[in-house]
Amino acid sequence: MFFVKFIPTFPILHRSTFVFRECTHALLLNAIAIGSLYLGPSDSVAKGEALWRLAHTAVATSWQSLITHSGPFDACKGVQLMITALLGQIYGALSKNRAIRTTSQVFRPLGFFWARHCGMYDSQPYSAENLPSVNASFAEKEHQWRVWAAREIQQRALLAYYVLDGLVAQMSGDGASARHVSNPLGLPSSEAAFDASTPDEWLAHMHSQKPDQSSFRAIFRSLFPPVGSFRPLDYPFSAFGLRVVLEGLQSLISDCDGPDLAVGVPGRSDVRRALAQVHETISMSIHFSAAERLEILLRWHTVCLDAMINSTVLSRHVCSRYNISQHVSGGTRDVQADFDLVKWVSSEDARRAVLHAVAIQDIIEQLPRGRAHVIHMPSSLFAAATVYVVFSLTGAATVHLPRTIIWQDALLSYSDLYIDHDEMPLPHGSETRRFVESEQAISSAPVGGSVRNLLYELNSMQKLFRCLSSQWGIARDMDEIVARWIQICH
Repeated sequence: MFFVKFIPTFPILHRSTFVFRECTHALLLNAIAIGSLYLGPSDSVAKGEALWRLAHTAVATSWQSLITHSGPFDACKGVQLMITALLGQIYGALSKNRAIRTTSQVFRPLGFFWARHCGMYDSQPYSAENLPSVNASFAEKEHQWRVWAAREIQQRALLAYYVLDGLVAQMSGDGASARHVSNPLGLPSSEAAFDASTPDEWLAHMHSQKPDQSSFRAIFRSLFPPVGSFRPLDYPFSAFGLRVVLEGLQSLISDCDGPDLAVGVPGRSDVRRALAQVHETISMSIHFSAAERLEILLRWHTVCLDAMINSTVLSRHVCSRYNISQHVSGGTRDVQADFDLVKWVSSEDARRAVLHAVAIQDIIEQLPRGRAHVIHMPSSLFAAATVYVVFSLTGAATVHLPRTIIWQDALLSYSDLYIDHDEMPLPHGSETRRFVESEQAISSAPVGGSVRNLLYELNSMQKLFRCLSSQWGIARDMDEIVARWIQICH
């Protein structure tokens, strides 16, 4: 179940070269714990938690010896320790058990420390010069395939830490534990090469793709170009690589959430322009499967929503204001004491946020059932529900949406594009832009636009949370909060 259900949505282990007897016990325990989440029997969750505790105890008490372990093809020691911790933190961050969730958050920065200690950031990527020829012996092809797979697993596991770090930072409402934009790692290989099941199939994919050693650090630099230079990113992104980029932008949004901008942190307008570039890149990447595209867009919309308002802090504010106990997020941040929900709902950012919230709900309902458990789905749905409830509480539950949404216009203001609003010809921009800029647009949509009753949609979301909770137990706590929100809206 781990390889059939989980790995397709989070491709970090290589099934075709995976050998059980070469793995540490702790890694296997965490893989089985995650796999147990996809089983039907009611006791599978309890068994999974027991396995997780065994693995966590092994890591906590024996990491000094585990960090010296090296697989037969590993470039560094400690790779399996890092993967073990990664899988344990994924399980923990989304668990229904609140103590396990807290433990996962506390141990989150350790993976980055262990990777640096073991020299994984300095490890040389697999060189294309080592690729065997098509006519090479099977033994040579097999050997190089396994060497490549070990390097790729190491790189993807470390990149996965950035993905998890950004996700948990957003769920807690606090900052990331690593500086994502200084990430020196290169892009992972294509999913087609990683999914290959034989050496010959792998070799065919590797010979057909151009080697690219671009680092994420360079990619982030190109996302913040000089004024007026706006274009899609010209890199051979896999779906997994784009998820790493999105979490980097999420970490920047978190950094600029406070009242004062820290030194060296780009402003909100800069981050929004970067998000628009990423959307262009997603739109122009024709090699993604339909499910991959939806999963990336789901996270993109969530990060964009947080670029308008910190959804986690907003949800805590609503719970605090109405004396609702919540256990979804800890963290220390809060919205300012005089934050006015009614005033915010009438703002441009709120109208931008509700467009992204609607898109999040639509994407989750479109995802094929086999892919409906990607790890960022619970927090994305909860962010959308938070926006819905704030609109509902302030008497704006009925929203008239534009017929078609141009996402660049939904994301960027004229000032973000360095355009003087007064110099624009009337009528101003697209239907999307008129919706965002006009307070009356919410209640009077153009002909052909759809109407959403957000309070009704909150009831529909409850069903989605209940489906998610069978895999990711945190969705159960989210569902309880949404149920309380619905009660106070009536």
